[in-house]
Amino acid sequence: MAQYKAPLRDLQFVRDEMLNATAFFENTELWSEATSELAEAINTECAKFSEETLLPLNAIGDTQGCTWNDGDVTTPAGFKEAFAQYVEGGWPSMEGSPDYGGQNLPKTLTLPVNEFIGTANWSWSMYPGLSQGAIHTITDHGTEDQKQVYLTKLIEGAWTGTMCLTEPHCGSDLGLLRTKAEPQADGSYAITGTKIFISSGEHDMSGNIVHIVLARLPDAPAGTKGISLFIVPKFLPNDSGEASQRNDLSCGSLEEKMGIHGNATCVMNFDGAKGFLIGPENRGLNCMFTFMNTARIGTAIQGLAHTEFSYQNSLAYAEERLQMRSMSGPKNPNGNADPIIIHPDVRRMLLTQKAFAEGGRMLITYIAFISDQMHLAEGEEKAHLDDRLGLLTPIAKAFMTEVGFESANLGMQIFGGHGFIKEWGLEQNVRDCRISMLYEGTTGIQSLDLLGRKILATQGKPLTSFMTEINEFCLAHQDQEAVKPYIETLKAKVKEWGEITFEIGGKALNNPEEINAACVDYLMYSGYVCYAYFWAKAVAIASDNLSASDNDKDFYEAKIYTAQYFYERLLPRTESLKTTMLSGVENVLNEKVNPFV
Repeated sequence: MAQYKAPLRDLQFVRDEMLNATAFFENTELWSEATSELAEAINTECAKFSEETLLPLNAIGDTQGCTWNDGDVTTPAGFKEAFAQYVEGGWPSMEGSPDYGGQNLPKTLTLPVNEFIGTANWSWSMYPGLSQGAIHTITDHGTEDQKQVYLTKLIEGAWTGTMCLTEPHCGSDLGLLRTKAEPQADGSYAITGTKIFISSGEHDMSGNIVHIVLARLPDAPAGTKGISLFIVPKFLPNDSGEASQRNDLSCGSLEEKMGIHGNATCVMNFDGAKGFLIGPENRGLNCMFTFMNTARIGTAIQGLAHTEFSYQNSLAYAEERLQMRSMSGPKNPNGNADPIIIHPDVRRMLLTQKAFAEGGRMLITYIAFISDQMHLAEGEEKAHLDDRLGLLTPIAKAFMTEVGFESANLGMQIFGGHGFIKEWGLEQNVRDCRISMLYEGTTGIQSLDLLGRKILATQGKPLTSFMTEINEFCLAHQDQEAVKPYIETLKAKVKEWGEITFEIGGKALNNPEEINAACVDYLMYSGYVCYAYFWAKAVAIASDNLSASDNDKDFYEAKIYTAQYFYERLLPRTESLKTTMLSGVENVLNEKVNPFV
């Protein structure tokens, strides 16, 4: 009974009205054909595939799950056929280089495809989604021979990819990994070890699976400085580049999980499997960050996907569900009760979902556009854009998944007891969503990366740059009547953001544990300020369009109203976050007291 319609109009607003992205692309030599018309055609076709093919498989995947039989994995009914349709439509090749069969489209145009298919069916979307990380990693770090063999098949969609990082004893501390890589006479390496939590590690949807594996060379340095990266295919390519001999690796079991049942989360055993070094020796973790950053953006989209799914289904239910009467008098006098959407508390939950969904779409599309601009930039400008990506990636990954889980839970709350029943899809959405705050670096790890590495370790350089952009927007729109109230609040928050950062940095000079104690609250504070920036921009655009004509009047008025809700109901959460993050480390770590007795 779940429903989903791709948010085409909202995406067009962000892409073309807020960012002017396609106008930018049309003036570049590389992407001159990436017009608004092309973007709309891509989105319309992807919406159709997502709504008609993938959405009906979402509940099936959750109920059936994947099946393991002596190392072979069968995906839920319809998954394999949907993947064949996806490949036939040319979707895997959108971002890839034309040298290897790709269409070389900008990320701003390809990212909505990930949102649409992910919202319709997140478990299914992970199979092609991980392939994108493998493509980016081989593109950036592989040899020309590796690109010819593996990129062509991955971009075509004939093969899929995975990332094999952690092991049973490691968790997020990859410096502890033990998987071995022993040099062979033919220049390859024998890979031996066990990897866990490998999404899409084994399945029946493609002709080969290309594992990107972290392992240690003999006599490698201890810790993360002694890790190398390898391509380890399920089937070894022959001289013609086709999948041939089975490699010495296997799926030992499937993990029994809380959610994402339709995706095969595998324990992978490498028993002297033939692997091929990618990138320099002992620099594997550095190379793997290409994959991990791709996955972190993908996980941010997951937070958006679960928010959008919950919002759309909650809204439809709230408009139809009759229960109680309005406290100010009947709004449905001919019925036995009023629709629950008239109740302020239900509207609060719906508006929270809407503000997080549309705010997340603004942030993630902005990140994609920065990535596209960086692809064309050189020198100092490229470094500047890279810093901006480094700053916003952990915010997007952690904040969007945290508020995504909140939004998924709000959906269940709006449905009441029906939300706890499988047929509506809301309880599956909660279960599927929960993993997003864990994999690709937990919220705590993202927060440490943001505050410790991206900000304090750089003396705040990328943060200062981003705050300058926000302040320039405020200055440019300070006389725009409709935006004035938002400008004043936003300026104050940006100033406070800088002051808080400076105060935590000062405390950390005396006790570095202050960073760990403050970092999660700091990241969440940062996320709210980022959304505040984009919602202020949305008000500026919407108010201008309302003044110019009556076209899309309802759409623009809704934008302004949702911005008001965000500023008055959600942005004030920063006040408590400020208090807690500045309260100091002593209330969580005091060497003189053991609070856990």
